[in-house]
Amino acid sequence: MSAAGIFLTPGAGSNRDQMGLVALADHLSPLPVKRMDFVYRIAGRPFPDRAPKLVDEVREGVAAMAADLGVESGDLVLGGRSMGGRICSMAVAGGLPACGLVLISYPLHPPRKPENLRVDHFPDIDVPCLFVSGDRDEFGSPEEFDKHLPAISGQVTMVWIPKKRHDLRDAEDAVCEVVEGWLDGL
Repeated sequence: MSAAGIFLTPGAGSNRDQMGLVALADHLSPLPVKRMDFVYRIAGRPFPDRAPKLVDEVREGVAAMAADLGVESGDLVLGGRSMGGRICSMAVAGGLPACGLVLISYPLHPPRKPENLRVDHFPDIDVPCLFVSGDRDEFGSPEEFDKHLPAISGQVTMVWIPKKRHDLRDAEDAVCEVVEGWLDGL
């Protein structure tokens, strides 16, 4: 089954115009792509709302995109960068239908705080997942991902971008190619 569109969310310190999200939207055209801003960013607040509020915003945004396209949310791939991807994965784990997740620079834990894992919802994810991260990402090492990704029951694809950190600076083309290839295989 191919995706009818992709719904993308930004990291905590960015917005829908984050360079990597714009590059993905441009690269994946003519596939419909919606890039969403979280309300706290629109309001000019520097810190995110709590996860349940952000999950609700994702649910509303996905419902609006699905309605605009005349499809069900289960026909869409959800995801985004860092916190945005994490929130989409939590929405799917909480029951929001999707045909897959694209998680770019997933924040497995805060930098230098590996004990604060963000994986409790992984066992409730049952859709195909693409994780794309730099192999020097301070939010999770390859070894840490190897340990926690098996908790996801959906098919997981993990792609490491060599010598890149959490921001994946100057790796937009590589990320776009990986995402496009994965979407083609859905």
